Amino acid sequence: MKNQYFGDINDYKKYSLLRLLSGWGQIKTAVCWVLTRDDDGNDGNRVKYLQQPDKWRDYDPILYEYLKENVLRRGIRDVKILENSDILTNCRFYSEIVDDDIKLREEYFNRFLEFAKGADLVFFDPDNGLEVKSISFGKKNSSKYLYWTEVKAAYQAGHSILIYQHFPRMQREAYINNLVQQFKAITEAKHIFYYKTLFYYKTRHVVFFLLAQPMHENLFVESNENILNVWGKIISYRELPLR
Repeated sequence: MKNQYFGDINDYKKYSLLRLLSGWGQIKTAVCWVLTRDDDGNDGNRVKYLQQPDKWRDYDPILYEYLKENVLRRGIRDVKILENSDILTNCRFYSEIVDDDIKLREEYFNRFLEFAKGADLVFFDPDNGLEVKSISFGKKNSSKYLYWTEVKAAYQAGHSILIYQHFPRMQREAYINNLVQQFKAITEAKHIFYYKTLFYYKTRHVVFFLLAQPMHENLFVESNENILNVWGKIISYRELPLR
């Protein structure tokens, strides 16, 4: 996550998804922004939706108006604004900047695990998603990724995990199936859901994976129905069978 992205169309869907999955604060949530420094990119420019209330407001009116006020009217692009609001209730936020350096990254993640103790749901929001073969742990730009060792450690600590993920340029269902099998092998999670954002603003390249702890499964099943009721075809979900 970069502050320059704050409030774009992906964030609107992302924060609404978090609100719904947590049961509007029924369970404790810890957000790890995996925050990296701003750059000269323009990926955070997708805020035109805030000028189209007839199309977008009704999905999550409270969140929409909050983002419209702070992003469009006040011009604020900073996750601290969200942290200091009551948009995500029963939620704590880990806002340290993550570094490429191996030692600093390990210390960063250990501090997060301590910070997240007692949270039911953990949300990881890396710039790009899960690690790729071309960028190993500790290499330049590794801060943009979440690594399998970190996923395993968080799940073994008893948290359900939600992960933001960009699609690579490959067949998407095959990619999803492959990741789900890796999640199974690494965490032994029995219930894995994924959420795809559909249509509008070229956001079809985004998917979220939810690795549910058994104790949270019923809540997430109920939340998934609420997601369908609220977002209809814009956000779809599926639980994949594990071979």
